[in-house]
Amino acid sequence: MARAPERREVALEFTPPFRWQAIAGFLAARAIAGVESFDGTRYRRGSVAIGLCATNALTMFGGSVDDARRARVLFDLDADPIAIDAHLRRDPLLRSLLKKRPAPRVPGAWEPLEVAVRAIVGQQISVAHATAIMNRLFHAGRFDDAALGGMPRARIESIRNLVASAAEDSSLLAAGRGLDESIDRLTALKGVGPWTAHYIAMRVLRQSDAFPHSDLALRKAAAALGIDDLLARAERWRPYRAYAAIALWESL
Repeated sequence: MARAPERREVALEFTPPFRWQAIAGFLAARAIAGVESFDGTRYRRGSVAIGLCATNALTMFGGSVDDARRARVLFDLDADPIAIDAHLRRDPLLRSLLKKRPAPRVPGAWEPLEVAVRAIVGQQISVAHATAIMNRLFHAGRFDDAALGGMPRARIESIRNLVASAAEDSSLLAAGRGLDESIDRLTALKGVGPWTAHYIAMRVLRQSDAFPHSDLALRKAAAALGIDDLLARAERWRPYRAYAAIALWESL
């Protein structure tokens, strides 16, 4: 009897600390059914499974070299949590959050367009509602009225415009530009405002200083800390405002 093919295992090393439940939980809440999932132990995407195996590495089962690269981006494995934490703790208001939940990481994107579309879908609605819409879109496999129904017409047109623009210009959702240029290019698209652009910059373009300051949840978390002018306070957190945003979201 022929033996079943062995699954390839790859160690994905990182600099600790690494809070597996925090980042995997973030991804689980936004998982597209049938595409990705998290069972509490492993994150799965197609034939790839990823889990925590040691204090300084994840293990990826199956997949390719390109999948390993995607996984490193998705779990923000190339971040320097010690340096980021030390910088953000200079602000006494963040220090209390980071003592409870140290070393936040910014979840990336396995598929850039997928997360960029989600950023538009998620405008002014809950995470659960946005996830339900994303499930409908990806299982329909198209962006017609039937799949996109239930959203404002302007938002539907914004999604179609983003998809078309990304198809015409592959560099639109590619990392490598500065934050200001990235935001300018994204907000030049109809229907993409600063919040959406900064969210895409955080997760897709890997901009560590992106900061969607108008986000209602961020403002709620900031108010709980006594911060009245969030954007002004965030000047202290540069160049890691994206990590500060994760810390604030996690505090809710």
